[in-house]
Amino acid sequence: MKPPVSIRLLAAMALVLIFGAACSKQATEAQNPDPAPQQGALPMGHPPVGEGSQEPPTSAPVATGADQLSWETPTGWIEEPPANAMRQAQYLVPGEGGDGQCVVFYFGAGQGGGVQANADRWADQFSQPDGSSSRDVLVTEELEVGGVPVLLVQVTGTYNEGGMMMTGAPPKTKPGHMLMGAVVEGPNANWFFKFTGPEETVRSNEQSFRGLLGSIKSPV
Repeated sequence: MKPPVSIRLLAAMALVLIFGAACSKQATEAQNPDPAPQQGALPMGHPPVGEGSQEPPTSAPVATGADQLSWETPTGWIEEPPANAMRQAQYLVPGEGGDGQCVVFYFGAGQGGGVQANADRWADQFSQPDGSSSRDVLVTEELEVGGVPVLLVQVTGTYNEGGMMMTGAPPKTKPGHMLMGAVVEGPNANWFFKFTGPEETVRSNEQSFRGLLGSIKSPV
């Protein structure tokens, strides 16, 4: 016995609605594909480190014992409480051109990305007046401190601070700035020393920064 016409009609209408919803979903996905990675994105496994973030990380790496590096604070640098748990140390660097800041990051074993990847990422945080890539003016120098490999990085231009974090806020543009950084290969993971500020301040503190690196000691 066939079902009444009204029931068959309702079933057909339901099938039409289901089919239409599926087609609409496919069309929306086609119009909104996943965004492609952009230049300047963090290396794989690198926690967010933008200075503009107000949201602390969900977990903090702990460097103790054989994993911990030590160093001497340069004269005149002012130690500050780290702004978030990913920062192992933070310093205010006074200067006639304006204050700078030096931050030390440690993300834990297996985290933080490779040495050159981080150097390139730092360069990508700067823009040049002629629109060229800041990687073209990136200066690197390989050092060894107490048997520990170190890559020294320098780049100048307009510093685009922050803007890479979960807040979604645009970066702060700071013309005439400089970054002097170092990737230090620690016992179980890389450590990142990032000194930024007005170019005059950073250049006048270059020997202080190099002195800090020269004082680094590894427990192993």
